[in-house]
Amino acid sequence: FGSSPRAQSSPHYAKAGAQPVAAMAGEKKQIAGASKRKVAKATKQPVRLYAKGLILGHKRSKSNTYHSITLLKIDGVRTKEDAAWYAGKRVAYVYKAKKEVKNSKFRVMWGKVRRAHGNSGVVRAKFLKNIPPKAFGAPCRIMMYPSSI
Repeated sequence: FGSSPRAQSSPHYAKAGAQPVAAMAGEKKQIAGASKRKVAKATKQPVRLYAKGLILGHKRSKSNTYHSITLLKIDGVRTKEDAAWYAGKRVAYVYKAKKEVKNSKFRVMWGKVRRAHGNSGVVRAKFLKNIPPKAFGAPCRIMMYPSSI
């Protein structure tokens, strides 16, 4: 392949890794443009389909705690009206356990946003099982479904 007279005269038949010597300027631009497009596709980041949130703790008063209601702070939500949009959305608290179950050490606790809590954008959520105190301050995911729009 490399020893034929055609391979020696044409820049397209050069050895792997070698630069074409007599290629035209237009060809170089095309080759460079093609490689840029491929690189852009390869480095595309996955799209996040949930809002980031933080588990604040249980709803409580001075002496009582209501374990069945969890308070969540959602990133970018600062008003009661913004928080109302998230009502009914599903919440996932993903955590890592020591024992592997179904080939995964990650586990999920699912809940649902119920309503706003106060005027600053905090929401109340109810989980299928009550959130343990270990999870306070941990991140959670507020899914964009079920959608009401």
